[in-house]
Amino acid sequence: MNFHKLKIFKKYISLIILVSFLAGSSLPVVATTSKELKEQQKQLEKEQKKLEKEQDALEKEKEQSQSGLNDANQNINSIQTEQAEIQEGIDAANEELVGLLTSIDLIQADIKETENKIEITQQEYDAAKLQEDTLYEAMKKRIKFMYEKGDASYAELLMQAQGINDILNKAGYVESLYEYDRKKLGEYVAAKEAAKAYGEELAEAKSELETSEYELEEEQKYVQSVIDKYKKQYANFDVQLAKAKQDAAVYTAQLQQKTSEIRDLQAKIDAKHDEVNKTKAAADAAASKEAEEAAAKKKAEEEKAKSKNNPENNGTDVAANTASSTSDSSDSGSKSSGGTAPAPTGSATGQNIANYACQFVGNPYVPGGTSLTNGADCSGFVYSVYKAFGISVPRSSYSQATYGKEVSYADAQAGDVIYYGGHVAIYLGGGRIVHASTVRTGIKYENATYRTILTIRRFVG
Repeated sequence: MNFHKLKIFKKYISLIILVSFLAGSSLPVVATTSKELKEQQKQLEKEQKKLEKEQDALEKEKEQSQSGLNDANQNINSIQTEQAEIQEGIDAANEELVGLLTSIDLIQADIKETENKIEITQQEYDAAKLQEDTLYEAMKKRIKFMYEKGDASYAELLMQAQGINDILNKAGYVESLYEYDRKKLGEYVAAKEAAKAYGEELAEAKSELETSEYELEEEQKYVQSVIDKYKKQYANFDVQLAKAKQDAAVYTAQLQQKTSEIRDLQAKIDAKHDEVNKTKAAADAAASKEAEEAAAKKKAEEEKAKSKNNPENNGTDVAANTASSTSDSSDSGSKSSGGTAPAPTGSATGQNIANYACQFVGNPYVPGGTSLTNGADCSGFVYSVYKAFGISVPRSSYSQATYGKEVSYADAQAGDVIYYGGHVAIYLGGGRIVHASTVRTGIKYENATYRTILTIRRFVG
């Protein structure tokens, strides 16, 4: 190799070393001998092992990172599941609270309405009582006046008359006195009856108010226990409670409107039902009269024909026929129709349950009671009626309000349970219920829409 070529080769090697250095490479100097090549090989193997160690370290770090990521994802999933469960619980709590708060709103609205009714009825009762007392005092004064004047009887006026003209004059006076007293007596009796009716209405309204206040107190106790429970479970529950109250207010207004519409529709149905019954009764009466007239006409024709054929027995036969007819009529009038009382047991159908419940109308209302004979409150009455058929239902009204299956008023059947908010009743069909009403009235019948309906539940079928 000449000097010029050697010089060029050295420059080339220097350039390679420089590039390798700048690139951070550990590329060794090009070996020229076998010894140098072996050394270079060893060096490269060391560097390879170092790189493999670094690769292993990176793989381990990657595995650790992946494991951490998996743990993080699992934690995220767990947190998301927990959040979903919490949200589900909050939603359930909110739904329960909305129902309970709506119930309280409805009870309070009923209480306010009853208080207004009491105020109006009290005024009507006071006015009727004043009228009764005024007329009574006037009658006492008149009786006293007549006694002091010696007008003990109208007959004495006629006995004191002088001549026919005087008798006629006094008779006219007696007649006017009689008409006046009869009119005043009628006014007094009417005022007394009105005062009695208002008094009974007032007493019933006060008893209803007392029962509603009792139901409100029980409902509020339960609601407070629910609120306390949820406050311990969920943070910022006051926000949920405020929202539930707003939802309950809206729901209450909707229910009141819907019940008002149902009440109006039921009134139209009842009116139409009465009209149908009156028309049917008139048609039956007309048919009966026509049948009687036809029978009488036929009988008269037969009697007439018989009389022509047997003129000597005419009177006897007519008398006998008359007696026979009278006897038949008497027997017919003495018959009475009596219905059979519904059995206390039987298959657990809605109609059987409703029939059985009706047996206890007139029995007492007792707060906290469950006896169908000795006294029960509204939910105790429902509880015991269903228990008689071997059906276990919740004891409290607010628990009965979520038991079974909800149905609409249009689909309500006999035996369904209507929840008014703090109060329950058994539906009979045709817009009627039977329920343990108040301490004063006990178990009685009522119109189904007498209060705002919150929900209707079906426990059988």
